[in-house]
Amino acid sequence: MGEKRSGRPTMNDVAAAAGVALKTVSRVVNNEPGVNPATAERVQAAIDRLGYRRNDSARTLRRGRTASIGLVIEDVADPFYSGLSRAVEDVALRNDHFVFTGSSGEDPARERDLVLAFCARQVDGLIIVPAGTDHGYLAPEFDAGIKAVFADRPPGAGCRADTVLSDNAGGSRTGVAHLIAHGHRRIGFLADSPAIFTAVERLRGYREALAAAGLPYDESLVAMGPPDQERVRAVVERLLALPDPPTALFTGNGRTTVATLRVLDAISARCSAYHCSACRCSNGRCSNDHGSVRHGAERHGGTGRHGQGRLAGLALVGFDDFELADLLGITIVAQDPSRLGLTAAEMLFRRLSGHAGPGLRLELPTRLIERGSGETVP
Repeated sequence: MGEKRSGRPTMNDVAAAAGVALKTVSRVVNNEPGVNPATAERVQAAIDRLGYRRNDSARTLRRGRTASIGLVIEDVADPFYSGLSRAVEDVALRNDHFVFTGSSGEDPARERDLVLAFCARQVDGLIIVPAGTDHGYLAPEFDAGIKAVFADRPPGAGCRADTVLSDNAGGSRTGVAHLIAHGHRRIGFLADSPAIFTAVERLRGYREALAAAGLPYDESLVAMGPPDQERVRAVVERLLALPDPPTALFTGNGRTTVATLRVLDAISARCSAYHCSACRCSNGRCSNDHGSVRHGAERHGGTGRHGQGRLAGLALVGFDDFELADLLGITIVAQDPSRLGLTAAEMLFRRLSGHAGPGLRLELPTRLIERGSGETVP
């Protein structure tokens, strides 16, 4: 009985098993002509028996390419980025490439480490959703010939790479103007950290919509920070406890919207349990002492259509669509993460095919989808 072979089988192993020259195995593996059909069949049988797999990495490196690209996003668990990632993978597959993906977690140092790790693996190109604003570390990679496209957010100053964005300010402006058109004058704005480009742009759209309607900007109605549940709960309860609380909310991304809906649902359930619509919440606060927030459900006449009884009587428009938003009747400003990923990947492969020229900046439109929560009046 022969000694059991360890490790992956090689072309030499296949050649020995089939009783042919190494060059013959190479021709069969690479579908090249010049091999007798009976010999090719014998080589293929040896390949199947040994479980041999062609070393594509070595093959592509000899050609100066690795047939791979790197994708750095904020969080692979975020549904927005899963849509973007899938679109990038689809384009890469059509171009016979595969994708390395990593999450930066909004940490600029982690973004840099991921990008440089991908570069060390000699990826052909990069698609980056940047966490930081300093991309000077990419200069040596650009000099070495690597191509990069920035998606969702632009690169830092001085980095002239292709960029594809959504119209964040325009989408926010449309959503807030929609609430104003339905009679709301006190509109709360909840968004992500002010260090994030998209959050800043959406705040700009909010302010522009107020200015266009002749309404003042009130900092007490604005809250920006991570969309974790406890922070959002504290923010919503603070807003509803104001002397002149908002009658509507604009939420700046999908995770903030979901967190806000959970808070409003809990408030509505609390009000219902204590029959607030009957006690009329004297002076805007519940006489049954089950919370310090003002009760919009009573102010807006109780439960309305599209689940308004679960929104504490507030109108709400959110930026970004999310799963079940249609069933919940949530009006949203939709961007298209799949189109964002598709466009970024197509821009990258255009560069990889040899297209030269200055960096391009594309801005994709958003659209308002009315579902009920943004169409109620004060």
